[in-house]
Amino acid sequence: MTRTATELLETTTAKLAPDPQANPLVPLVARGEASRDTLATLALEQHRVIPADRRAFLHLAQRATEEPEVAAFFEMLADGEALAAERLRPFARACGIDEARTLAYQPLPGCQAYPSYVAWLALNASPTDAVLAITANFSAWGGYCATIAQSLRAHYGFSDDACAFFDFFAQPAPELDERATAAVQAGLDAGLLNEDRAHEYGRLLQSYESMFWSTLLQLAE
Repeated sequence: MTRTATELLETTTAKLAPDPQANPLVPLVARGEASRDTLATLALEQHRVIPADRRAFLHLAQRATEEPEVAAFFEMLADGEALAAERLRPFARACGIDEARTLAYQPLPGCQAYPSYVAWLALNASPTDAVLAITANFSAWGGYCATIAQSLRAHYGFSDDACAFFDFFAQPAPELDERATAAVQAGLDAGLLNEDRAHEYGRLLQSYESMFWSTLLQLAE
């Protein structure tokens, strides 16, 4: 029986779901045991990740000019990254980061592996395959952000404004889900989706995201 896009997205997300132990830092934040320096490093790394991902998503959209559903998905992702960048600033300020510290900061290779791979996907992957891989990966990220947002308020006294970056990614995004489903369905209908490749991309994305959090944890220890 031919699967629908909804079924494929659900099964792929389940298969690629990270091990509960894959992110050791978020439980530390949830208990209020992560230092503010670690939170500051998280903000500084995201300062590099967000614009890199936005450019990668725009490039994927440009490559998908003959696949309008796929292009629409990546255009919405790029718009979301622009909004996230605005919401990151209050979090960075709450962590005590000023412009001089931002400019002087040297990013960590383990944290920048994820956006580097997203850039690789933008250059090399089929945009349709990338939709499936990236959507599956976002499921775990949203859960991490929900936990962090709650913990920043409960344990660190951060304001709603300072938590807005994490709230943004934690909240449901039904329109983005609809665009992902439409893009995957279009790929299935046109025979453009390679599930094995998409799974490979998604597995590596999850691994690089785990590396991001593990790198930050080393600073917290």
